[in-house]
Amino acid sequence: MTGWDISPSGVQHVLTETAKAAESLGTIGEALQENLPSAAASAGTIQQGGVEKSGVQGPVGSALAEFFNAHAKRLNYIAVRTSNSLDGAATATNAYVRGDLEMAAQAQANALKEPKIDLPGVDGQQGGR
Repeated sequence: MTGWDISPSGVQHVLTETAKAAESLGTIGEALQENLPSAAASAGTIQQGGVEKSGVQGPVGSALAEFFNAHAKRLNYIAVRTSNSLDGAATATNAYVRGDLEMAAQAQANALKEPKIDLPGVDGQQGGR
């Protein structure tokens, strides 16, 4: 690479706006995790007496659970990837400002690495980080 043309103030503006949007997505994701079980339980059952009596979820509750299970890993992936990208862009810009083009290139390469998502109970694993 022969050179870079970066506007540190422009990068800072973009990172600030992106962080605001990412924070909103995080808040929505947390609300989804907190409220989905209640929504599924309140959606009713096929049998009289509710989930408490029969222990069986109805079709709406089951669909909500399927939706969340299908998308939980993707949502976590997006959150981790966004955080890695923001950190990588900030680190690369700071390295550029210090005049270290090699370090900036390495920070960008690290930001593009695939994150590993390990959710509790997925694929028989214990989860955690």
